[in-house]
Amino acid sequence: MRLSKTTLACLPLGIDTPAYAPEEIGVGIVHLGIGAFHRCHMAVYTDDAIAANRGNWKIIGVSLRSTTIRDQLNPQDGLYTIEVRDNSKTQRRVIGSIDHVLFAPEQAVDVIAAMSNTETKIISLTVTEKGYCHDPATGELNQNHPDIKHDIANPSTPKSAIGFLVAALQQRCNTNAGPVTLLSCDNLPSNGQTLRRIVTRFAALTCPNIVAWIDANVTFPSSMVDRIVPAMEPSAVAEFTEATGVVDQAILQTEPFTQWVIEDSFAASRPAWEQVGATLVGNVEPYEETKLRMLNGSHSALAYLGYLAGFDFVHQAMAQADLRRYVNIFMRDEAATSLTIPSGLDIDEYRHNLQQRYDNSALQHRTYQIAMDGSQKIPQRLLSTLRFHLAHNGPIEASSLAIAAWMRYVMAHRENGEPFEVQDPLAARFKAVVNDAEKDPVKLVTGLLGIREIFADDLIQNQRLCDELTKSLRSLLAVGALKTLAKF
Repeated sequence: MRLSKTTLACLPLGIDTPAYAPEEIGVGIVHLGIGAFHRCHMAVYTDDAIAANRGNWKIIGVSLRSTTIRDQLNPQDGLYTIEVRDNSKTQRRVIGSIDHVLFAPEQAVDVIAAMSNTETKIISLTVTEKGYCHDPATGELNQNHPDIKHDIANPSTPKSAIGFLVAALQQRCNTNAGPVTLLSCDNLPSNGQTLRRIVTRFAALTCPNIVAWIDANVTFPSSMVDRIVPAMEPSAVAEFTEATGVVDQAILQTEPFTQWVIEDSFAASRPAWEQVGATLVGNVEPYEETKLRMLNGSHSALAYLGYLAGFDFVHQAMAQADLRRYVNIFMRDEAATSLTIPSGLDIDEYRHNLQQRYDNSALQHRTYQIAMDGSQKIPQRLLSTLRFHLAHNGPIEASSLAIAAWMRYVMAHRENGEPFEVQDPLAARFKAVVNDAEKDPVKLVTGLLGIREIFADDLIQNQRLCDELTKSLRSLLAVGALKTLAKF
């Protein structure tokens, strides 16, 4: 039995279903990047808000790169199951807030029409850091990005999320479709301001007549999102069918914890997300920086060191005593002490809770997945902490070891010699540096730290940092991650 609106009433006991009739709810949101995270996070909050208050807030999802999600969800009428898993239990629930999915490369006209519809009040994004086509070191639009160059030349047939947004805003301006909110839900510092800056710059290059309209009619609230959502293992889909008798090609697994903090700056109406667990605030930045430096920073550090040492999953890496001790030191001594802590947050409790979340063996969260696209992640996850302590003569050993582990990771083989693909927009640059360095830690540090798209121009001039990176990388190359950690 395939999950769909016709089979919804026939699901076995133990699978919760929407507390409303999904077919009776209209669309008010278009979401770019309809991946697993969005469907376990914002789509769940929206499902809860619809159940509590009704309102036309269903979501049209847009896939920018692959037909997979469209082909999974559309035959199921947008319905899918999430399994909320921890070490003791699993809860299953069908989400009904997705209306349907469009595949942008084949349905560009439909995507732009959906975003420019007068009923669309919010356009949201989870396109990952690299989807913003920006310079991670500066936060500015990368006008040399291939997709941006294409979209500047062909603004009516865009490839990038930014190109689609501006095409839709131009159409909204031309048709008087009304104000709209562009809501970034990606792990970028000041993600709303970053999106505003990139969108406005692209508009100035392609349709400067709408820049003033954007300023008057579009808001870009920042947000902080938090929930661990691993990539689905193929076996998990079959296990769900075997356990329930239901075929769900779009099933996802996630953890019990979820958090969403949103800047209360909307151009038009919105769902009552604050009634179902979201937090609306005037300033997101303290929450955003706490999550980026504590969770995302330690996650990346754990992923690079753990993957090199042979641990495929986060919970396996956390079970290794020296890795666990290192993660605690990273968060306690460097990340936490670099922060302006949000009012009311017990940072020690937050740190302990993160470690418990990493211990969740019911989620098969791959270290390799977290390690992807390091060039887009490192600036906000690790470098903000590092720059703070360099400026204040604070501790940098744990952050430096994390960056050295990334430098060792881009050499593209694990400590046992197993080769792997470095999935990153700058992978070719890394390979050239690695080949030229010939395993010399000084040359590796100099070459990689000189990539200004990641590290800007300041860090390579800091001798303290260069010395610490070289020391850590030399140890990783000589004795490996675990022996390096044992001496940490």
